[in-house]
Amino acid sequence: MSRIRKELKRFLVAGLSAVGTDLFMYYIFLNFFSIGLSKAISFLLGTIVAYLINKYWTFEKNQKSLKEIFQFAILYSCTLGVNVMTNKIVLDNTQIVFIAFFVATGFSTVLNFIGQKFWVFK
Repeated sequence: MSRIRKELKRFLVAGLSAVGTDLFMYYIFLNFFSIGLSKAISFLLGTIVAYLINKYWTFEKNQKSLKEIFQFAILYSCTLGVNVMTNKIVLDNTQIVFIAFFVATGFSTVLNFIGQKFWVFK
């Protein structure tokens, strides 16, 4: 199996784990906070899950690196903005929470893989 295929498969598993965390926490937080704040917090929790799985399993980077953490934080800060903005735009136009969530997640997932593969964990 080529290296990139292996990474893509593992990234998919990591992504599903992160999205599961994001979705589960999003629905819980909707009972307590605004839509935007709920999405931001759940996205950050999913981000932590993604970082740990992708660093140690997907891209097999076991050394400690402050640079990686800093780059990962910058990448996810950018994709957080994309995620929240996309979620709001789709939700405003469809009024369907589930669709807005998955469209926003799709956009940020593509950007996250590219950023992690070619910048954070290269």
